[in-house]
Amino acid sequence: MDHHVIPASSGSAGVGIALVLLRLGLLLATAFLAGTGILRPLVGELPRRLRLTIATLGVVSALLAAVSAFATDVNVIALIVHLLLALTIPVLIRWPSAGRWAALALAALVVLETSLGRTGVEFAIDTVYVAAAALWFGVTVLSAWVPAEQWRQTDFRLGPLSLTLGGLLVVAGAVQLFTSGLGFDRRIYGTLFGLTLLVTAVLPAIAGFFVSRNDSTRVYRFGAAAVAVGFVAWSALAAIPKPPELPVPGVALLADAALGEQRFPVLVSPQRPGKNLVHFPASAGGDLSAGIEGGLIGKATVRPGAEGTWAEVDLPKGRSDLVISRGEEKTSIEVDAGEEPGPAIEDADAPECASAALGGLIADRREVLTSCPADALSSDDSGSLVKLVEFLAGRKPSALTLVEDTSPRSVAAAKLVRETAARTGLPVQTEAGPNTALVVVSGWADGYTAMTRAAESQRLKPTHQYGLYLAPWLLNGPIVNSVASSSVPLRFDPREQVAVSFAVAAGNAFGGESPTLGGFRSWLGDQGRSINGDVQIFAAAQVNAMPMYPGEPHAVGMVADRNYAGQWIPDGTIVPVSSVLR
Repeated sequence: MDHHVIPASSGSAGVGIALVLLRLGLLLATAFLAGTGILRPLVGELPRRLRLTIATLGVVSALLAAVSAFATDVNVIALIVHLLLALTIPVLIRWPSAGRWAALALAALVVLETSLGRTGVEFAIDTVYVAAAALWFGVTVLSAWVPAEQWRQTDFRLGPLSLTLGGLLVVAGAVQLFTSGLGFDRRIYGTLFGLTLLVTAVLPAIAGFFVSRNDSTRVYRFGAAAVAVGFVAWSALAAIPKPPELPVPGVALLADAALGEQRFPVLVSPQRPGKNLVHFPASAGGDLSAGIEGGLIGKATVRPGAEGTWAEVDLPKGRSDLVISRGEEKTSIEVDAGEEPGPAIEDADAPECASAALGGLIADRREVLTSCPADALSSDDSGSLVKLVEFLAGRKPSALTLVEDTSPRSVAAAKLVRETAARTGLPVQTEAGPNTALVVVSGWADGYTAMTRAAESQRLKPTHQYGLYLAPWLLNGPIVNSVASSSVPLRFDPREQVAVSFAVAAGNAFGGESPTLGGFRSWLGDQGRSINGDVQIFAAAQVNAMPMYPGEPHAVGMVADRNYAGQWIPDGTIVPVSSVLR
């Protein structure tokens, strides 16, 4: 952590609060010191008490900076510069010009370190707010000890300056408010982050108004108290979690939940009145339950062909609180189902539909869910299936064993497979055989069942010796890993950069969950056409080449852990096993 950056979390709650208070005190003392040093040339000889006050500010700033170095990780160079400037400014007040340059350097250091990682407008408003607050503090300190006559000799007026500084603080606070993404929704007054934003803009406005109407140092000091609170609030924003986006009816909700010390993502789909699915990643652990506050609580269970666990929850119309629990631990997230009914989603296809919606959310597209992948057979997938059947016809199995379900996509896909097989002279049947090729065009649930049955049949006797083939949308970890090896016709290479990028993004956004084709297409959006190339057959297999014991040395460049980020198949691999199918 770099110097002055306020930690968002630091272990226990007590320690975290203590660190935040330490940093806020450091920033406030430093701002008073820097502002006083910048304005020092505007006055003449300083009274002894004022020199002591400036010296005290320097010692306090340096002391708090040193303590922070022991409390948390800091940038050593920035810490040394801070200590030197804080202890030098009280000495340089005898030479106003030199003291001003040192104070400007200290103010710049505060701006740079509190704005770490921020660019453009964010950096500019940080600079304006910190500089304006520091100048206000400087005038407050100097005017408390220096007679008014000495200020007037420099044509200095408190009223106009207060109005200018207050205006700058209000403008910076307003820009921060508008760029925060909160707008004027209920998060402004209903969350700590929103209330803190309001404080940064409202208190300086009040201070500037009253001080500008009364050219009195006493009133100005009261205004400084308000600005100090605003400055502390501004500095504390880095330590306050930004509230999540408000739920939008009909848009699947991706939120964070916390039970005890564990945080994990939650997906609610389709977020319409009636039956919804609440999805947890496998990394969230077991024994999770979900339900509406005051209603039935259902246990999250595994669904065939899908990763993680899923709970069915009936959402009422409008806003409600979704309760998530494990044992005695409970938490809640806000949901908003709206008033309109959602799309009709078959229970077996709901997890795939939720996964597709998740892809759009990962790409920051919050689109109302109106349809699911299983509602229709896409032209890309129909072309891939035609190429697959023609490829199998060249291998000459005795027949194709076709597995389908009742979804519109599967019905259309099964019809297409039968028509293409008839054209190429291949019989199609529903029974397994020793010299058949299994072709699965159902949804996730029936696809998983078909593959597990095929694996069991192959274990007992020769079955489907011409291979196990899946429709493109069945490229999903639990399905392909239910057998030793399976094949799928694809128009993209899961090992290429775009596909790997989505796999990493999906894992990061949802607790390490594996990517799916529906999510990939939603993530790509309008760019999906750019990756749709020619069809190739890819084989997915569970592979553990040259296994090693933990801690055993391995060759340079050899990856010992198969669970690296970006894999489409957990604990496995996927490679092309055919040339481009023409």
